[in-house]
Amino acid sequence: ISTNALMERLRLKYQHKPWSETLKLVHFCMDKPRRQSGSSAPDGPLISCMEKIERKLSAKSLFSVMNRLESLSKQKGLNAHVSPSGTACYITSTMFYIEVQLEKDGKVIDVKLAHFGEAPVVCDDLMQHLRMKNYDAFGKILEDLSSLYQIPGDSKMKAKGYLALQALEKDLYSMSLLDRKQDVNRITEVLHGKVGHLVPRTGGTPTTIEFYISPYQVLEAELNPDSQVCGTKTVVTIEGTDMLHKLPFSPLLVDSEAGEDGNPGFLPLTDELSMDLPAFFVLKFHQPIPMSSSSIEQIQRIQITGLKLAPLYELIVQSTLQEKCSEGLSTHKSCFFVSLPDCPKHCYFINKGSEKSDLAGALVSKIPFSHPKCVPGVIEILRHQVAYNSLISSCVSEKHTNEDDSELLYFEVLPHKNTSFSVFFLHPVEENLACVIIDVINSREVQCCLHLNPRDPTLNSSDDFITRAMKRCMSVPVVMRAIFRNAAKLKADS
Repeated sequence: ISTNALMERLRLKYQHKPWSETLKLVHFCMDKPRRQSGSSAPDGPLISCMEKIERKLSAKSLFSVMNRLESLSKQKGLNAHVSPSGTACYITSTMFYIEVQLEKDGKVIDVKLAHFGEAPVVCDDLMQHLRMKNYDAFGKILEDLSSLYQIPGDSKMKAKGYLALQALEKDLYSMSLLDRKQDVNRITEVLHGKVGHLVPRTGGTPTTIEFYISPYQVLEAELNPDSQVCGTKTVVTIEGTDMLHKLPFSPLLVDSEAGEDGNPGFLPLTDELSMDLPAFFVLKFHQPIPMSSSSIEQIQRIQITGLKLAPLYELIVQSTLQEKCSEGLSTHKSCFFVSLPDCPKHCYFINKGSEKSDLAGALVSKIPFSHPKCVPGVIEILRHQVAYNSLISSCVSEKHTNEDDSELLYFEVLPHKNTSFSVFFLHPVEENLACVIIDVINSREVQCCLHLNPRDPTLNSSDDFITRAMKRCMSVPVVMRAIFRNAAKLKADS
């Protein structure tokens, strides 16, 4: 039977029925198990159709809001119950529950969240999402809440895991307060704070740490104070494991004064202050971060499994292209065209090396740890790596061809050592190669050195000038433009 004929039969069947009955039937069908007959595999087209219906249904009435909440809860593996009055919906699991209070017209009055053994508290983020009908964001928080308890064992074991996470969060928050002086702004915290800019967990939104922001993002934030400029973040949470690990059941920070290593003092994880749990704490990233083998070795407290080594530059290029470009674009290119104002177009060839080279790396999506004292050191290593990655990624663009046959300046980016790389280019006046070696000492310190053939004329750019320019913009193309401009001025004046 054709689609048109089927739709016509459906119209004839239901044309005399009231809309309320049709709506009930739709919701009934949506609540039925979405399975193919004789198969445990979900029906892809059916699921897609149901999801479209759920998004399109305008949850305005009390009935439709309740049905939407019940359907969403089932999708996330949770239970949903409606109060006898019909104006409250309880979304429950064995470890937490959410109470949604509604008016008779379907408007959200209040949303409360209660974890295992705790009194319910008002949850503003959940309430705002429901009032704005943002059910995708609401569903994501339900997932995050459930993930807090994905620890092997019974409810008591899961509750201990939540207790350990609370202890960690208190220590991290205490560390963040050490950097919060009266005149310290968010950008300073991001770039210099021991735990970056920390936003504590609220309701179902996990604790986040923003630990790096580029100079261009800083400039955008200064020019547009109301803009939501966001740097690189990590989420703090807990995950189940196959092995037991000692995790604290109370805060361990004892001395806020920095010690010899510049970090505050902590109690050790003794038997009296810890418990053995099949879990560890993790710093999770929304997008995996390309990290060098040396960086991974520095932070690897607990074995990070499943890492596949590859040339670091290849990983940085792939990650950058996936972030900048639409899906389907090849991420295996090595040649990129970068356009800048008032300058010939740049062509960058990125020499990726091999996975056997000194500069191999892996994509890291999470970092496990068991003691809060690990976090400041890990954050500093992450800052260093992201700063390094940002310089390489500044040479990457979605343009793989010179579309307008315009004048080009050619550059080759080549790994040098663990924290440094070289940018080779043709001398603007002579035919010899010139080179800038860029050493990323840490996330706040970059050293640049220009190397020329002794017989070639100067480019009118000192190492100090190049270094200051690089710190200010953290962009290879912008600095190379400055070098060529200085050389052009010198040539014009001579």
